[in-house]
Amino acid sequence: MHYYGSISAPSAVELKASKIEPVVSPRKTKMDLVNNYYGSSDEEDHSSNATTDIKTKSTISINATPDTGFDDHSDRIYTAQTATELTVNVPYDDLMRPVFGPENPMSDPRIATQNILTGHVEQQAISESDFRQQLRTFETYGYARDPSLGSSNLSGQTGEGIMGTGYVGNLAAAAELGGASIYDSVPKHLRPNRDLKKRREKKGDLSVVDGENAYKGPWAGYDDDKERKMLNVEQQEEEPVVEEPKPAKPVKVEAARNKGMEQGTEETIFHGASEHDYLGRTYMAVPQDVDVNLLGEAGSQECFIPKRCIHTWEGHAKGVSAIRFLPSSAHLLLSAGMDNKVKIWDVYHDRSLLRTYIGHTKAIRDIAFSNDGRRFLSASYDRNIKLWDTETGQCIRTFSTGKIPYCVTFNPDEDKQNVFLTGCSDKKIVQFDVDTGEITQEYDQHLGAVNTITFVDDNRRFITTSDDKTMRAWEFDIPVVIKYIAEPDMHSMPAVTLHPNNKWMACQSLDNQIVVYGARDRFRMNRKKRFAGHLVAGYACKPGFSPDGRFISSGDSNGNVWTWDWKTCRILKKFKAHDKVVMNTEWHPHETSKMATCSWDGLIKYWD
Repeated sequence: MHYYGSISAPSAVELKASKIEPVVSPRKTKMDLVNNYYGSSDEEDHSSNATTDIKTKSTISINATPDTGFDDHSDRIYTAQTATELTVNVPYDDLMRPVFGPENPMSDPRIATQNILTGHVEQQAISESDFRQQLRTFETYGYARDPSLGSSNLSGQTGEGIMGTGYVGNLAAAAELGGASIYDSVPKHLRPNRDLKKRREKKGDLSVVDGENAYKGPWAGYDDDKERKMLNVEQQEEEPVVEEPKPAKPVKVEAARNKGMEQGTEETIFHGASEHDYLGRTYMAVPQDVDVNLLGEAGSQECFIPKRCIHTWEGHAKGVSAIRFLPSSAHLLLSAGMDNKVKIWDVYHDRSLLRTYIGHTKAIRDIAFSNDGRRFLSASYDRNIKLWDTETGQCIRTFSTGKIPYCVTFNPDEDKQNVFLTGCSDKKIVQFDVDTGEITQEYDQHLGAVNTITFVDDNRRFITTSDDKTMRAWEFDIPVVIKYIAEPDMHSMPAVTLHPNNKWMACQSLDNQIVVYGARDRFRMNRKKRFAGHLVAGYACKPGFSPDGRFISSGDSNGNVWTWDWKTCRILKKFKAHDKVVMNTEWHPHETSKMATCSWDGLIKYWD
C-alpha cells in the first residue's frame, strides 16, 4: 500500500540495517527525476554520498500514469481569426498571442479580414463637410482633429490624436492657435498670409507694354518668388550637373499653315486587264452600250422602290463608311473603307473592282467628288485630307490642320472648283485652296466637332451641323454666322442630304428621326415633315433621295433600309439589307429604281 502526505521514505542507513527494500512514492520519484536533471551542486554531493553508503540494489516502481497539472486558463477567451466584433473586453496580451500549432503551408498568408493590399481598413463615419474642413485646416495650419471613432482624447472627446491631445500634425501650431479650424477667426499676427498684400508686386502701368513699369495686372508676382528663384539659381550653380552628351536631334521645320504630309508614300493598284480600250479610252469614259441615257438630266423619269439585290461588291477588309456615284454619268461608284483604302467600282458591264487608292494610315471618314469627277478628296482619321486623280490614281496633294477632318466637300460653283471646305474635330470649318495648298479662311463659331457642310442658296451660303446640337448658316468666304438655329429639343445631326429640288434639307437626328429644314433664306424647320420609325441613335446614317424626289430612304443600326413617301411621310417599305449598320443609301440618278447601300459589314450592295 502506498502512502502519500507526511510519511517520508526511510533513509539509506536504515535501509542498510534492516535490509528492507523501499517502496518509493510516485511524487517523490517524479521530484527525484526532476532534481537529477535540474538539481544543484549540493544535491549532487548528497546523492553521491548516498550511493556510496548503499551497496545493495533497490527496486523502484514507477507510476506510468501520474497526476499531471495543467495551467489554469479558465479566465481567457479564445476568438476566431475572422471575428469582427467582441462582446467582452479581451486583454491586449490575449489578443496578440500567437496561434498554436504548425502553420498550414497551403493557406493564404494574408489576414482573414484583409480588405486592401497592405492590411485592413475600417470605415469611419465622417461627413464630407467636416472632412473638407479638416483637410483645408491641415493644408493651411499643419494640424487637424483626429477623426478616429475608436479612441478618445484626454478630455473624453472622439479621437485620441498625438499624446491624447485630439490633434494630429503640428501640435505646437495647434496649441498656439487654440485648435482653430480654417473657418474660425484667427488673430492677424498668427495668420500665415498676414503680409501677402505687402509682398505683392505692383500691377504696373496699363499703357506700358515692356520695361520696368510694364503692366502685369492680376499676373503680378510676389517678392519671395524672386528670392526663391535666386535661391534655386544659386543651388544650381553650386551643384552643377554633368550630363552625358546626347546626339543632336534634327530640327523640325513646320509649314506655316498647312501641316500635310509629304507626297510619295501613296500608291495605287489597277485591277482591270488594261487601263485603255482599243480606242484609247479609260474607265472614265461614259459607256454608250447601255440602255440608259447616262448623260441625261437626273430625275426626269419616274422612280420606284427597289425590291431585290442584284449585285454585291466585296473587296473591303473592314466596314465601308461612305459611297458616292460619279457626278453626271454615275457609271462608277467610289467607296471609302475602314481598311484605310478607297476603291472605285464599275456599275455596268461586269461590275468589277477597277482601282484601289492607298495612302491613308487610318480609317477614312468621308469622300467627295469634284463637279467633273476627275478628282476627289478623302478625309481620314490620320488627320490628313488627300486629293486624288480619279483616272490615274495619283495623289495630287495632301492637306492637314493637325486635327481630324469629319467631313469634306468642294464648292459646287464651276469657277470655284479649286476651293474645298472641311469640318474638323477642333470645332472649326477650314477652307483650303487646292492650287496653293494654303488655308484661305477659317470659320470658328461652333462649340463642338463639325459633322456636315451643305451648300445651299445657289452656293452662296452653306449650312453646318455640329456635335453642339446646333445648326449654323454662313456666307461663303465670310466667317460670320448669319443664322443660328438651336432649340431645347434639338439633337445632334451628323448627316444631312439636300433634296433634288434644292429647297429642303433632310437631317438625320440622333433621336431616331429625320427632320427637314428649309434651304432658302430663313432655314426654318418644316414641322409637318418628320420621318421616324428607324433606330439610328449613335450612327451617322446618311439619308438618300430618289432622283425625282418622291422617296426618301435611310439605313438603320440593325442593317435595315427604310423608305418613306416624301409628301405623306408614311413608311412605304422596310427590308433587311446588311448584317450591320447601313451608313449610306445612294440612289442612281439615271435609273428608275436602282439604289446602292454600304455597311460596316464590308459589303456594298446594288438593289433594283
